[in-house]
Amino acid sequence: MKLQDELPVDHHLATVYRYGAGFCGLVLLAFAGLGFADALRPFDTAGDTIAGMTTNVTLSVISTVVGLALLTGAVVGGNFASTLNMTVGGLFVLSGFFHTFVLDRPANFLGFGLINVIFSFIMGLVIATFGMYGRVSSKLSHDNPYWQRRHPEQAERERGAAAALPVAVRNRRAPRPSNPVGTDEEI
Repeated sequence: MKLQDELPVDHHLATVYRYGAGFCGLVLLAFAGLGFADALRPFDTAGDTIAGMTTNVTLSVISTVVGLALLTGAVVGGNFASTLNMTVGGLFVLSGFFHTFVLDRPANFLGFGLINVIFSFIMGLVIATFGMYGRVSSKLSHDNPYWQRRHPEQAERERGAAAALPVAVRNRRAPRPSNPVGTDEEI
């Protein structure tokens, strides 16, 4: 069984995955563009400051590659974008941990500063959240396609029970209370 086998193909959550990947990809491309525009020396590992963060050509190249990968995920969309967002988000968080330990050491070949580490954690969590939205939770609603794929027997029973109801009852929404609780107009 492949990971993709359990995932629904078309669902309304794909829009969230697309926009999340696209937005984060554009942010990374903007950062990389600022790094390249500053005319950094190609092999400088000390890092110049761009948008409050240190950068060098290597970090700008990596940011470009990851940004383009996220934009590709936004174009492809669906489960691919979701999986890509979760993977890239996890890698950003791991990068934050790695660079926390190599700050001010020769192994810091990307020239990370503390702001870069914080950005890496925040961006990783944002990207991963876009990928996990509506997919990972213990309380997914029963109309969620991921819940339905994980609980096919119960989903089929609920679809059968819903189909047995008259059309007027299926299309009706739950009534809203006319009086807010605690008002003097209670009958």
